Amino acid sequence: MTTLADDRRAQGSPCTAVRRRVTVRGVVQGVGFRPFVHTLATGLGLSGHVVNSAAGVVAEVEGDPASVEAFCLRVGTEAPPLAVVSSVTHEAMRPEGPYAPGGGHAPGGGGRSFTIRPSEHGEGRTLLPPDTATCEDCLRELADPGDRRYRHPFITCTHCGPRLTIATALPYDRVTTTMAAFPMCPDCAREYGDPADRRFHAQPVACLSCGPRLRLTGAPGTELPLREGESALTEARMMLSQGAILAVKGIGGYHLACDATDSRAVATLRERKARGAKPFAVMAADAGTAARLACVGPAEHAILTGRRRPIVLLRRHADESGVPLAPEVCPGSPDVGVMLPYTPLHHLLFGLSGDAPGPRALVMTSGNRSGEPIVTGDEEALDRLEGLADAWLWHDRAIEVPCDDSVVRVRPDGSEVVLRRSRGYAPAPLPLPFPVPPVMAVGGDLKNTLCLAEDDRAWFSAHIGDMGDLAGLRAFEGAAHRLQTLTGVIPALLASDRHPGYHSVRWARRHRDGRPLHLVQHHHAHVASAMAEHGLDGTSPVLGFAFDGTGYGDDTAIWGGEVLLADYAGFRRFAHLAYVPLPGGDAGVGNPCRMALSRLRAARIPWDDNLPCVAACTPEERHLLARQLVRGTACVPTSSMGRLFDAVSSLAGVCHRAVYEAQAAIELEAAAARAWHDCRDAYAFGLRRGENAALLDAEPVLRSVVHDLRAGTGPEVIAARFHRAVADAVASLARLARRETGASTVALTGGVFANALLDEACSERLEAAGFTVLRHLEVPCGDGGLALGQLMVAARLGSP
Repeated sequence: MTTLADDRRAQGSPCTAVRRRVTVRGVVQGVGFRPFVHTLATGLGLSGHVVNSAAGVVAEVEGDPASVEAFCLRVGTEAPPLAVVSSVTHEAMRPEGPYAPGGGHAPGGGGRSFTIRPSEHGEGRTLLPPDTATCEDCLRELADPGDRRYRHPFITCTHCGPRLTIATALPYDRVTTTMAAFPMCPDCAREYGDPADRRFHAQPVACLSCGPRLRLTGAPGTELPLREGESALTEARMMLSQGAILAVKGIGGYHLACDATDSRAVATLRERKARGAKPFAVMAADAGTAARLACVGPAEHAILTGRRRPIVLLRRHADESGVPLAPEVCPGSPDVGVMLPYTPLHHLLFGLSGDAPGPRALVMTSGNRSGEPIVTGDEEALDRLEGLADAWLWHDRAIEVPCDDSVVRVRPDGSEVVLRRSRGYAPAPLPLPFPVPPVMAVGGDLKNTLCLAEDDRAWFSAHIGDMGDLAGLRAFEGAAHRLQTLTGVIPALLASDRHPGYHSVRWARRHRDGRPLHLVQHHHAHVASAMAEHGLDGTSPVLGFAFDGTGYGDDTAIWGGEVLLADYAGFRRFAHLAYVPLPGGDAGVGNPCRMALSRLRAARIPWDDNLPCVAACTPEERHLLARQLVRGTACVPTSSMGRLFDAVSSLAGVCHRAVYEAQAAIELEAAAARAWHDCRDAYAFGLRRGENAALLDAEPVLRSVVHDLRAGTGPEVIAARFHRAVADAVASLARLARRETGASTVALTGGVFANALLDEACSERLEAAGFTVLRHLEVPCGDGGLALGQLMVAARLGSP
């Protein structure tokens, strides 16, 4: 690269103007970067122009060499708040006019103006920012009766509001967003064109005069008349106060909302949505209300009030003090998922000063029927949410990209752990430890998220969900198309799971189009995902503890309690939880009591009627199950740690029937949390040598649990002792592996490590033993992070 000194030598003297083309790459569109460049250049007395291109933001600047030098330095270091600059490159150009002292140009030269040019379209790799919560400046205007955007439900500026969810193409400009349908009024157009204004080239800019429009529509057969604007908000707030359920259109899709303190309303929503006992997320009106709902420390407060505004899993108050949430919100869970308003509509729904009081905490759950993708279209919402909602609070700004709420929790050290990566996080790129070819990984069939990568960056789609029906498949296909459009990555390789029955695998096979498809073992992908997130290049293997509920094993068994010595190129199964039969497949997953009886039989423990899991099964169910286990009918061997948690949950009398994924394990963790600090004892696993790997034997644990039950020990103590037993076993296996293989880096991955107690206990023991511990942060530990590992393995293996 040439330098400014080279320019001066080439152009003759220090008083000769220089010109540079400066290309800025990263998250630089939709964040006010061009206005920032304009202000910086004009402040330095430079002429030229700036343009959005598919390659990034490109500026040409001309003027005094020192000023150009300052521009090149400051353009990357003083970027707008939402920008993420990944690189700044510049090259010398021929000046367009002679330099005139005083910051201008001589007559007949290139002029002294600096302009923002229309965006240039084409292929490239510009990064679009995630959607961002309403900024403080906009909130002040929203509540100011003297401001022209007072109570405007769609107030936004350069520093906040929708980005990903309204983008139809790149470069990011108003014509390539769903705001193209709303011509700006003269006042908005003036702000949009004023370099000194906060809304200079803010693409979603609008006001009460030029849209979008808010409406409230009643359910079919009701007498609620169509209401618009302020009347719609007033009526919606009143309906929520009276126990109604509303479908509320947000940034990335519809929510179903009701008063979180109203037991009848929450129970009705749970029944209509066929939600079972799965916890609901809650939106609190403000940070003070959130602190009364659950325990909020400094790290939790920072995340709740930050720009991303995810759902934060918070431990519930031990004494149930504060806002009395309805028991139906999150029964059996140790946590409550809380978020704060992130759109102006949310703030208005809770009410501003002087409004009639309404609920201060709302259930805000995804607008869909259980198992389906989130609803985004207005006609679709009226159809698919009929019977679920009493009214629809909606608007006419289209949602281009579905984007569910993200979910995080905070570790004791204050670090943020992403459990579902979606709104506020997608499509922010992740750095990769080495350059990769263009590759797409399709993830798994549960919590599906796909991933695209090229060179040294990877992009996750927003959370898609389960792939069990046509709606899920269509959502996946739409996400794949949009992500390729926004990133410019055209994959030359594909990667998927090895499960022959996965819809995602079948999709990858159908869409190969002659491209190589790598089938990656499920738990190997989990370990590779953790390695990639922590920047490991794979030259040294790690010891990966991949604990989850279900994963297709190389021997066709159901794996899930795996200890793998792995790099990106392959893995060796160092140890695993000993196999037991999983009776009935999915039926066994939904009935933890059956898994408990299978475990008892494998441990040669009689099915006594006084054991909770035995009592939970009917005599007919026990008879059929016994025959099934003896004959091996519809029984698949499993090493799943998730299923062991299910079995112990039922054996301890905590949860016998699961109506949502991981319910038994979540409720077992809740029980353990209540006794965690008072109970330091632990059960102990057995360890024996198998034919090809060490076997972790749960029989001693189960016998100890049965002994404690007969001694009258409570489920909380049993749950705590079991959690500590698993953590002790992880540490013991890691020490054994280090002695035998020399491995000193351990990865904790898989959905079981969403369990906060287990995650922390394992890490404490491993770090105390001198291991380097890799735990997930930005990439989900469960199947939502699977695609990154698939991608890394496929990239390392390359084309066959």
